[in-house]
Amino acid sequence: MARTDVKQANFLLPVDLIEELRRSVPKREQSKMVAEALRNELRRMRLRRALVTSFGAWTKEAHPELEQGVDEYVRELRRSYRDSRIAEE
Repeated sequence: MARTDVKQANFLLPVDLIEELRRSVPKREQSKMVAEALRNELRRMRLRRALVTSFGAWTKEAHPELEQGVDEYVRELRRSYRDSRIAEE
């Protein structure tokens, strides 16, 4: 991340968290560490939101081919693919 790609932000953090950060992370790496932690947490939140939003999208009615289970469906796909390749030879 280039220096021109950053902007200063002020946050209030618990004293114990700041003290541990200062003890554990070299001074010149603290901002980078906080940025990485924030980036990871935001990504986790996006993934969780996507999971919640998409929950229930795969219904039995919409995908009757999965009634026997995903494993059987994949086996059948592979079987039909092999059969079509053999037929081409």
